Amino acid sequence: AHGVTRPTVRKALDRLVAQGYILKHQGKGSIVRALPKGIGILSIQGTTSSIGKEALQTMPIGKPKIVPWPLDFPFELSELEKESACILLRRTRIVEGTPVLYEKSFIPNINLRRFTSKNFVNTSLFDVMRSTYGIEVIGGEQKLSAITAGEEIGQYLEIDKKTPILKLDRHMETSRPGFRFFSSVYCHTKEFYLEGSF
Repeated sequence: AHGVTRPTVRKALDRLVAQGYILKHQGKGSIVRALPKGIGILSIQGTTSSIGKEALQTMPIGKPKIVPWPLDFPFELSELEKESACILLRRTRIVEGTPVLYEKSFIPNINLRRFTSKNFVNTSLFDVMRSTYGIEVIGGEQKLSAITAGEEIGQYLEIDKKTPILKLDRHMETSRPGFRFFSSVYCHTKEFYLEGSF
């Protein structure tokens, strides 16, 4: 009906599965599923697509900049990643007027032309990677821990430095061979909950 080949249809369905829009069942076909509600930070589809652009405000803290990798980085880095340094992107995510997430993204400075000149106000990092660089997030690893906010996080989430929060360290595997990126997300979940589908 639409003049596309079966492999193209299969690839499109696989992407919809990866983004959480459909489920595949042997003998039943592809079934559209309800998107998760809440803060979908645990999902590989990204926060913007999980919450919706209307409810979410994304505010960068300064411009992205090239910096050395943190000494206490929670993931093992390859030699190429270590040598390249990283692009640090810091943002707060505001839901219904309340700062809920403070995020530090660490992107290897490898073949991402003009990344530091991009404007990330109300913009999804996953969308920029996809539309500008042809890089899709296809999976990853997450580590969740409970910490107290401290000065820096407390400032951006507008909470007392002794407030308990959740810290989510993630690395995202991508469709570009050997290329992945990372984030540390600090979550103040008093009025919201975290949820995600994989």
